[in-house]
Amino acid sequence: MTKPNIAILGATGVVGREITKIVDELKIEFNKIKFLSSARSAGTKLEFQGKTYTVEEAKPESFDGVNIVLASAGASTSKLFAPEIVKRGAVLVDNSSAFRMETDVPLVIAYVNDEDLRRHKGIIANPNCSTSQLMLVLKPLIDKNPMKRLIVSTYQAVSGAGLAAINELTDNTKARLAGVNFENKCFKKPIAFNVIPQIDVFCENGYTKEEMKVVNETKKILHLPADLPISCTAARVPVYNGHSEAVDIEFENEITPDKVREILKNSFGVKVIDNPDNFEYPTTYDASGVDPVFVGRIRKNLAFKNGISLWCVADNLRIGAALNTVRICKKLIEMELY
Repeated sequence: MTKPNIAILGATGVVGREITKIVDELKIEFNKIKFLSSARSAGTKLEFQGKTYTVEEAKPESFDGVNIVLASAGASTSKLFAPEIVKRGAVLVDNSSAFRMETDVPLVIAYVNDEDLRRHKGIIANPNCSTSQLMLVLKPLIDKNPMKRLIVSTYQAVSGAGLAAINELTDNTKARLAGVNFENKCFKKPIAFNVIPQIDVFCENGYTKEEMKVVNETKKILHLPADLPISCTAARVPVYNGHSEAVDIEFENEITPDKVREILKNSFGVKVIDNPDNFEYPTTYDASGVDPVFVGRIRKNLAFKNGISLWCVADNLRIGAALNTVRICKKLIEMELY
């Protein structure tokens, strides 16, 4: 098979730039590559693999001759261009929420449910950031011992809300330290020195859309029963980068913390740091800028009969967005599915 022509849609955004960097890091082989954005960002110069590229405005004809599109430009942009991309014979790997729960669109974490890629019809969805890191931890565990119940609490960095949110944390912190008033725009409450128990809008059931993404996407990716009990609470914390999650799992059969450590130490994309006696456990400092999902604080859950509690941390811009997008691209090439 010939090397693919690749387009990166949303190339000037936070995740788009990370996608570009990881295409190089993972040594993705391509014939040609182009960088696309909105009209506002078109004309921006990007350095990539020793060459200077000019970012082009995304138009339907931009996808002529393209084989794989890596998109992180928002749901509305993805919905606008998806029909044009598919019509021209390309595969869209989409990082937005636009298609995640569509029944005929595979929702994929590379190395977790790769076989789902085979049923794509031109669109593949990349899961939500908080779901993504969780899947690399859950999949090897439930392969050994089926899951009966899952409770997740997330502590999510501001970078998950984009560049404006990153800047708001900086500006809000400076204002707070200087004792001056600050008008928050990205968040419903001040983010500096605060924890906000809301990410996205509230649903009728009292959960936020972010929390329901974890519930629904987990079931879709892992092919779990619709009635399997999963609950999530998602909070925004004043951290620039790196999502943290407290995870409580009830298994069908008895399992020990040592067994969980053994399984995860031998699992793709996971690194165990778990020696509390020496204060060794993962934090967002450990995860920022690197690929693994870090796991620690593995212990027996005191509320469930066959329960395990653990703490996992990952760089949300990488595993939660850009890294998985590029890993899917790599899988498409390896499996000759473009």
